[in-house]
Amino acid sequence: MMGWGGSNWGMYGGLPMLLWWGLVIAAIVLVVRWLITRGTPGGPPAQDSALAILRERYARGEIGKEEFDARRRDLE
Repeated sequence: MMGWGGSNWGMYGGLPMLLWWGLVIAAIVLVVRWLITRGTPGGPPAQDSALAILRERYARGEIGKEEFDARRRDLE
């Protein structure tokens, strides 16, 4: 009969080790997904936000109509 220090897993077999590695892999996947999406978690695409900033600058009078139209064409 083997004690806790032995290699006999009894009726569970390798289940605890499979669960451990499943948790490790799941944690790695979640961290990678978080790192990829942390800048834009459901936010608008960068082009839309750039166009919104351009519209705000035009509304405040920081840029003229010609510059607004030229930059808007570049963004679209």
